[in-house]
Amino acid sequence: MLIIISDLHLGDGTTANSIPASAFHLFANRLREMAFFASFRKDGKYRPIETVDIVLLGDILDPIHSTRWLDTQPGAVNFTRPWTETASPFFASTVAEITQNVINENAKALEILRNCASGETVLLPPANARGKPDMDSTERIRPDIRLHYTVGNHDWYYCVKGKLFDEIRRNIIATMALSNTPDLFPYDLEKSSLYETLRAYKVFARHGDYYDKFNYSRELGRDHGTVGDAFAMEILNRFPVEVQRRLGDQLPEAIIDSLRRLANVRPALATSLWISGQIKRHAGSAALEVELKKVWDDLCDEFLQNPFVREQDKAFQFDAVDAMEILLKISKRASFQTLNEIVVWVRNKLSEKELSFAEHALNEPAFLNDTAKFIVYGHTHHHEIISLDTNGRPPYEQSQLYINSGTWHTYFDLAIKNPEEQKFVPYQTMTYLTFYKDDEREGRQFETWSGTYA
Repeated sequence: MLIIISDLHLGDGTTANSIPASAFHLFANRLREMAFFASFRKDGKYRPIETVDIVLLGDILDPIHSTRWLDTQPGAVNFTRPWTETASPFFASTVAEITQNVINENAKALEILRNCASGETVLLPPANARGKPDMDSTERIRPDIRLHYTVGNHDWYYCVKGKLFDEIRRNIIATMALSNTPDLFPYDLEKSSLYETLRAYKVFARHGDYYDKFNYSRELGRDHGTVGDAFAMEILNRFPVEVQRRLGDQLPEAIIDSLRRLANVRPALATSLWISGQIKRHAGSAALEVELKKVWDDLCDEFLQNPFVREQDKAFQFDAVDAMEILLKISKRASFQTLNEIVVWVRNKLSEKELSFAEHALNEPAFLNDTAKFIVYGHTHHHEIISLDTNGRPPYEQSQLYINSGTWHTYFDLAIKNPEEQKFVPYQTMTYLTFYKDDEREGRQFETWSGTYA
């Protein structure tokens, strides 16, 4: 049995809220059930499965959404950001400290995952002489559960080479009881030891940031920072910090706390609506809204002049930096109210299809040469199942599907009724994918589960 989950985005508590440990309890319970039912075979007999592979498909720990990066200032000897020199010991020490803070903040959740990987969660009854589960037996069988960590654009630091990063990976491996080795956590799974495991289930998987120019550079590869890192750091992470520094004595603490949740706002383009709504809720002052807008504009200006961002701007072609520059310049010329009106208009025009990476799956070699029936991406947080191709004949064994692994996330979701009123509904969402091989689960090929709770 193979399980894929992605985009847990477990943070250190300085910015967005991580999904609570209750989600991990729910997953552990479902893991017991899935392993039990996977042990029923196509011939109708019960034979306990021997192995379960759980692939964490990137963006699991989230060091990028931490204000710890902002502790050093430009010009200082120890200045460190996600895009500075990874060979610097200051870089590794920052990643190590943030990683440990993330582990501490999510200790209970990670303990549950560790118990799953350590064989303490799934205990299967043996089969009796009639091929049924012997529920009366005191014996219990522990399948070999292997937990594999692969990286995405928020945790790419764990695929940086070097002894200092090996130590960071050893810490993560021990904390989560991973099957990884400490040399590198993989990104390109076709070049990793996971390749044969995935192929046995006819699955091709990648995080999905590979197709996001804002968050991945084809020229530099996955062990480098991106414009997306700079935006997350210098705008989303820094905004509440700068607001508190400039206006902290004028604002209720509730506003500062709510601004730290910008990364939890859904859709992401509704940021201005969230800011305005929190001001009206906690302060009710138009003057404060103007002051906050000035902070936002200043940070946008500094972002566009950031040397790293300018370096990414490719001459004579329209790229992600140019697109961001246009958006931020429009943002500067408009009030939050005008931005809110634009956001509402875009929200009404944006279709679900715009969120999909399914078209990219059609060009994957594993799809084209029929070695994979399932093309799996993470990254977008948008769980979906899209039919790619089939020979059209029962039992449809040649059908190919694109599946997105969604996310485990706490969200504040913009209500569609009168969105200009800036109402957000809080909830948690989680998705996981399960694949079967040979005669597991009575011959079933796959199943996906996506749920929301509050």
